[in-house]
Amino acid sequence: MGKKNAVVAAEPAETSTKERILKIAAQLFSTRGFHATGMAELEKATGLARGALYYHIGSKEELLFEITSRYLRVLIAEGTPLCESDLTAEDKFRHLSAIVMRTIVSHLAEMTVCFREVYSVIGERQTELLDLHRQYEKLWSQILKAGVSEGTFRTSDSLAVKAILGIHHYSYLWIKPGGPRSPESIATFFCDTLLPGLKVEPRPA
Repeated sequence: MGKKNAVVAAEPAETSTKERILKIAAQLFSTRGFHATGMAELEKATGLARGALYYHIGSKEELLFEITSRYLRVLIAEGTPLCESDLTAEDKFRHLSAIVMRTIVSHLAEMTVCFREVYSVIGERQTELLDLHRQYEKLWSQILKAGVSEGTFRTSDSLAVKAILGIHHYSYLWIKPGGPRSPESIATFFCDTLLPGLKVEPRPA
């Protein structure tokens, strides 16, 4: 019998349309801001009538929630097994830093909206989004606590976590995808800058 040709399932048109809307909306929200972007701009940019837009997104607010929450879920999904692994705290720190920077560079518009528009999400969705932010921040806290338990880090103070988040997240303001420095090299620079202040100083011989 001859080999059968492999059949690759096509992505459903509804899914691909929704993904296209999400990407376009993220670009608009990141450049213009959520509140300054109206449905008319979304219609024009997507080429869809308002009824078709609402069919795919539900509402502009629901669209914002999906954009702001999507990659937080990705970071949590990738960071949780990392924190539970047998790696040293420093290795976990470096790996999570690289994951974060790759995500920011690969999905810059979405991450810009995620960091900048968190309080534009309202009601129950804001509660859900803030909980995702807490889960993500907890990953960094767990790594610092693991380092304290190992005797390699001197603090797991929440202020240290805020400093780590700040140096990584504010890169969305200046980072350029395709620039001369890779996400991994930027993460290495951040880690080499941050870790000396976290590590326990070796005792003199």
